[in-house]
Amino acid sequence: MSVHQNEELVFSAPKLMADKPTHYCPGCHHGTAHRLVAEVLEEMNLPEETICIGSIGCSVFIYNYMGLDAVEAPHGRAPAVATGVKRSRPDRIVFTYQGDGDLASIGLAEIMHAANRGERITIIFVNNTVYGMTGGQMAPTTLIGQKTTTTPGGRTLESEGAPMKMAEIIATLGGCAYSTRVALDTVPNIRKAKKAIRHAFEVQRKELGLSFVEILATCPTNWRMDAVTANKRLTEEMIPAFPLGVFVDAVAEAKEGA
Repeated sequence: MSVHQNEELVFSAPKLMADKPTHYCPGCHHGTAHRLVAEVLEEMNLPEETICIGSIGCSVFIYNYMGLDAVEAPHGRAPAVATGVKRSRPDRIVFTYQGDGDLASIGLAEIMHAANRGERITIIFVNNTVYGMTGGQMAPTTLIGQKTTTTPGGRTLESEGAPMKMAEIIATLGGCAYSTRVALDTVPNIRKAKKAIRHAFEVQRKELGLSFVEILATCPTNWRMDAVTANKRLTEEMIPAFPLGVFVDAVAEAKEGA
């Protein structure tokens, strides 16, 4: 008997994912985030009824990597496009996939008002503290002291203000049913991230309001780091600045009140 016959398959790629290389840089966490979304949708038997709204940024080609119906939104406008799609097709699961420059800067008005209205959509928000595709400029989530192409001396509280904590901000808005922050730096955190994504889609199926998952991720290229060092920075610098956890959960609140 060969060695291979004694091996047990413990992992396979989601069928929803395209069998092709991505354009993401080595060490980038977008690929991991894609995989988690695809796994959850498959496990919930949702691919045939799901519509993805792509944003502008490094995530722009998500529709090339997942076999989903997809709509491409102008920069920052994914929540507005998702609102239109969901209202016209309320029977569909609708989610946006956005970066921090797209959502927290250019599209800040769109996400704030969508959350306040309680649109029945899910937001997957990848926060890597920098504009990725457009050249590594400072983003609303850039950390104090972090050097970018537009803050070569490092971001300062006096000049640029503090990093915006989007999961906490969105949680304060009346229509937000679920807001959480997760990270992709370790296997345990990746597992928690998958559970959070699943819960977000469950909130949408229950029609409770907007669900928001902030995912802390790396950008080795624009951070000028190798993949291992970038992952360490996520653990040691980003998580203390952006605490992980759930900030609002209408499902849990309903159970407590029952």
